[in-house]
Amino acid sequence: MRTVTRLSDADYARAEQMLAPNRALRVPGAVQPRWLAGGARFAYQAGSRFVVVDPAEGTKRDAVDADRLAAALSAASGHAVEATDLPITSVELGDSVRFSAFDARWEFRSGECVRVERDRPEGPGEVASPDKKWCAFRRDGDIWVRSRDGEQEFALTDDAEPDFGYGVTVDALSSRTLLRAFGLEPAPVLVWSPDSTRILTHRLDQRALAEQVLVESAPRDGGRPVAHRYRYPIAGDETTATASWTVLDVTTREIVRQQGEPFLATHPSMLEEFRWWTGKQGEAVHFLHQSRDGLALELRRLDPATGEVTTVLAETGRTRVDPTPEYWEPPMARVLDSGEVLWWSQRDGWGHLYLYPAEATVPTQLTSGQWLVRRVLWVDEERRQVWFVAAGLVDGDPYVRQICRIGLDGTGFARLTDDEFDHDAISPPEGGYLVDRASTVSTPPRSAVLDGDGLVLVELESPDASELAALGWTPPERFRTTAADGKTSIYGLLWRPHGFDPDRRYPVIDHSYPGPQVCRTASSFDNTGTGDPEALAALGFAVVAIDGRGTPGRGKAFHDYSYGALGESSELADHVAAIRELGHRYPWLDTERVGMTGHSGGGFATARALLTHPEFYSVGVAVAGNHDSGVYLSMWAEQYHGDVSDEGKRAISNTALAANLRGKLLLMHGELDDNVHPYQTLRLADALIEADKDFDLLLVPGVEHAMFGRMHYVTRRLWDYFVRHLHGAEPPEYRLAKLPLPSGSVLM
Repeated sequence: MRTVTRLSDADYARAEQMLAPNRALRVPGAVQPRWLAGGARFAYQAGSRFVVVDPAEGTKRDAVDADRLAAALSAASGHAVEATDLPITSVELGDSVRFSAFDARWEFRSGECVRVERDRPEGPGEVASPDKKWCAFRRDGDIWVRSRDGEQEFALTDDAEPDFGYGVTVDALSSRTLLRAFGLEPAPVLVWSPDSTRILTHRLDQRALAEQVLVESAPRDGGRPVAHRYRYPIAGDETTATASWTVLDVTTREIVRQQGEPFLATHPSMLEEFRWWTGKQGEAVHFLHQSRDGLALELRRLDPATGEVTTVLAETGRTRVDPTPEYWEPPMARVLDSGEVLWWSQRDGWGHLYLYPAEATVPTQLTSGQWLVRRVLWVDEERRQVWFVAAGLVDGDPYVRQICRIGLDGTGFARLTDDEFDHDAISPPEGGYLVDRASTVSTPPRSAVLDGDGLVLVELESPDASELAALGWTPPERFRTTAADGKTSIYGLLWRPHGFDPDRRYPVIDHSYPGPQVCRTASSFDNTGTGDPEALAALGFAVVAIDGRGTPGRGKAFHDYSYGALGESSELADHVAAIRELGHRYPWLDTERVGMTGHSGGGFATARALLTHPEFYSVGVAVAGNHDSGVYLSMWAEQYHGDVSDEGKRAISNTALAANLRGKLLLMHGELDDNVHPYQTLRLADALIEADKDFDLLLVPGVEHAMFGRMHYVTRRLWDYFVRHLHGAEPPEYRLAKLPLPSGSVLM
């Protein structure tokens, strides 16, 4: 006989402490360096501390005494300030400390705070020049600059039109709804020349794109509903956004425009991946260009003096050609001072580095083997060596990352780390050292500065998880199981319920994100992805996260499993096989009570799991799901699926499967979601009604894709749904506090 789990307010309160913003208060995240003086030194923020590190000297020091700063600011401003809660932003570290507080700019020097006039630092929506003398911003679609001392402000362009402006991000992924809620404009997409005299930006043309309308039902002023219009391309549209590069001279006001035809701009990264370069061949801007179908990737060169564009090298493939394993990682294409090109490719079935000689087309393969390079860290042309992060070198887990080095002739391969830790390292723009953030699923990131041989120069931070453990947290278990094909190994994470008792039986929640562009699970500490599986574990559920076939981070064949079959990304049959195998391994897993939840692509997967495996998944909460990807962002189906025929689009739509629903399904969506528009959920709702199926629907007014501001309500409704339908009990009356918005470092 099954025991019904009844939860109290105390259980919900404990789960609330496992939500990401609350966990972050107890376990600091990895060190986030801010490079100073060309990267010779860096600063980082640790709680209320500001730390400056000098790798060459092997030292770190507090940049400011928080107690003295608090006392000095209190005296100078007339406001009471606590050292543990300094109300400062836009912090600049140097011989003195400058910061903003109480609507003023201050300098802290020799124990005193002095108000600084005529110093307005880079603000939201602005991009500072390398010498910090200028800030560039966008106004009415044109690019403007202002001097930091307030003496000058002028436009560099004056011909912007609606949907044809400069430095603009494509509407479909610009988070305009969220920014509007905070009274902000998207920051312009541009880069300064190294000498701070010119700006490279683009002019984006969205005029030919179809318009999409979102209706704000309950505006804050209480008036009539408000229509918000966006340009939004979907799969198979005849037109898409195009852009042309533009070079703006701050001194002469001269404008140099790109020669030739505009390029396609199907995604923000197409407008952001460029690098101003000066080498033996002179000055140039290099950028990546990808074909609309994703099957061709080119490195192109722009002459900032003439606007001429030439192709440096190109690669084509049968499936999407990627510049990096995961979509949001920095692309691994680098032009060296010598004119040689360091290039990442999966042409041999894995992800490896190649070196193209200047003006040559035949490269040297630098790395090889059944593993992949995940990130290029540092290239030393004098020593003819490159440092990088690699995955697949640790037995038993192909996702663990290690730091490696190899010569630019392909010899001298060396692993600088060789342990069970996952190493998420970064390096300053000019190289010279590495900042290593090493963690496991149970160990928070331990940060240190390493030299080129992997030796520790400076120990930084080593937080622990004791405060989380005191609340009942236990780390997830990293597991390996076999895919549905009976031969492929797949990997995932298993969170045990709080207060775990092996003699009990626990329902299982599959916490899913099946994106073909990112991994769902990781071997590092902060591996929760979107959502909070640890909070569900605190409510007495066993929670799993799985990377099935069709996801990145491993070999090309593993990833390509979902090409032409986007609906099978992270193959749900692999999830079923994995959970069943875990059920044989752990008798306390009740595989007769299995649910799924996920956000965005995870929302799509949740509904699809209940529709394609109704005998296995009985409860689902699908949040902001793109349930009909044939009418979603064009690049999604065109590049990751490849088939935008009517039949191809039907294959990646949940609406076609609505008649299969047998379990309990809750659909949730924000009415102002300008990424995955709410019609995605409403189309599935329409199909379910047409099939005469019972389901639950929550449309949340006033919120966008991430549902900021109302996520506490959405989270509680998600918990309640699983408590009712997997635990079989009524949830308590507990109400969650509003979740704080994500916050980052206040360092500039």
